[in-house]
Amino acid sequence: MTQQQWKAFCAFKKEFQDICNFWKNKYSEILKPLQKQIANQDKVPEYPIENPIVYNTALDEVSQSDEIKLILIGDNPGKNEQLEINKKYLVGLSGKIADNFFKKNIELQTDFRKNIIILNKTPIHTAKTKELLFLANQNKEIAELIKTSQIWMAKKTVELQIALNCKLWLVGYAEVKEKGIFQEYKKTLFEEYQKNEDGKNAYKNFFVYQHFSMNRFLIDLNEFSSSKETTNKSLETRLNELGTIHKKQIFGL
Repeated sequence: MTQQQWKAFCAFKKEFQDICNFWKNKYSEILKPLQKQIANQDKVPEYPIENPIVYNTALDEVSQSDEIKLILIGDNPGKNEQLEINKKYLVGLSGKIADNFFKKNIELQTDFRKNIIILNKTPIHTAKTKELLFLANQNKEIAELIKTSQIWMAKKTVELQIALNCKLWLVGYAEVKEKGIFQEYKKTLFEEYQKNEDGKNAYKNFFVYQHFSMNRFLIDLNEFSSSKETTNKSLETRLNELGTIHKKQIFGL
């Protein structure tokens, strides 16, 4: 990273950590019992809720010498991510699938843990993404927090992408669709991209994909790559084309 990019990254990281700590201190007592309740109702095997709101500590391992090629946006921190021993995003099975994808495809020249910044649409933990809707329906304060956190993440993520001049992948769009829990994230993200020329240029490097969970990302990519039209195209070109198709499907442009 250049000195200017490093400064922007460090500013983002501090703001992100500060806002997560603020939300955690303010809402943990309300969140934990609700998170536990919905997990039980959803028949999720018992697990300790240690961090109801999760700052990604992997950001603290990034150094100025690292080349950031991509910001990857998941949904929200799950069971493994919120554990005190982790406090990192995409460290479960989905993360392993993503890591293996980049290791197997060396032509992308991307190390999943060194060249990619992993963020989420909200730092609020649930065992399953759909459980965020339950939280919102159970408590007005938490509903407002879920909304506020999405707006914050969307705005700051676009700012960071512009500063780092890198691609942004939104991975997992089921809840970004109409009536999904991430409507506020979608709306804010698009507005940020349309604000000025920097945003509009960054939008060209914004791509949307299916989630790594249950191998949906790979299945979708393989299906797309099997057509005659993509036979002789590079993997990066195919990824860009597929990500653009889904971007048009979800964002309408």
